[in-house]
Amino acid sequence: MSHASEKSVFVGLVVLTAGAIAIGMAAPLVKLSELGPQTVGFWRMALAIPFALAWMAFDRDPPAKPDMPSGWTRWLYLALPGLLFAGDLAFWHAGIKITSVANATFLANLQPVFVVLAAWLIFKERITRQFLLAAGLAVAGAALLSAGNLTVAPERWPGDALSIATAVWYAAYILAVRQARRFASTGTVIFFTVAVSAPILGLVALAFGEALWPPSLTDWLILIGLALGVQIIGQGGVAFGLGRVPAPVASIIILIQPVVASIAGWWMFGEAFTPIHYAGAALVLAGVYWVQRRSRTAASRGLAKPVPKG
Repeated sequence: MSHASEKSVFVGLVVLTAGAIAIGMAAPLVKLSELGPQTVGFWRMALAIPFALAWMAFDRDPPAKPDMPSGWTRWLYLALPGLLFAGDLAFWHAGIKITSVANATFLANLQPVFVVLAAWLIFKERITRQFLLAAGLAVAGAALLSAGNLTVAPERWPGDALSIATAVWYAAYILAVRQARRFASTGTVIFFTVAVSAPILGLVALAFGEALWPPSLTDWLILIGLALGVQIIGQGGVAFGLGRVPAPVASIIILIQPVVASIAGWWMFGEAFTPIHYAGAALVLAGVYWVQRRSRTAASRGLAKPVPKG
């Protein structure tokens, strides 16, 4: 592999990590808002549209190749991430109302399991034993971050099921973004994601009977923070990284989110951050470091296959 390709993978890993850190602020910001959770999701997408439009205008798509989709197939690939992300947010917000925050957080972060399975079964990507060990380390760390608050109760099973479905939705979103990034720039993918998901989440908010208009300037600032910081910078970083690294690798790096959320919860709301949480954070970071190191090694040996830049 050329030095340029190796550098591309490294840049993708760095930006992906930064994006995952930004996304970790989603839950604390949602908690600060006085709006209903589905409405927060709607405004997060809607307010991100002008930023995404500007990004798309300055971010050119890669040159067309013979195997790239065209016609309605191209539009379907671009619309699919938005549809899946709307499902992810809707199920996540619905599930967290029925089950505990700890259960919802842990179950929703099982997305690497589904990404790895799909990458192996559907896309025939090679999954090494060392990658599985690193992934297991990171997922175990995510479990420890929720440990002590995880509960098993029949009345919470519907919420648990919705949270597991959230993991499936997000795993499918990661894979859809990865496919779209093979022919579209980061800005194009992000714009279509927010433009497609915003009206869907608006309808979901109305179906839940939530008031749509933010009641205060503070709420507007929180929503702008979610739109710009979490969606544009956070998910934009993930989409950028998915143009350079495999989806299974990205799914593990994204597990930095619950680490950031736990630290933010401790700092902003005084939530407990005990030795077991420190251990969980350490395991997640160790798994992420291992995966990143293996990815860079694979790139240097010519095993990674980055997709077009942009």
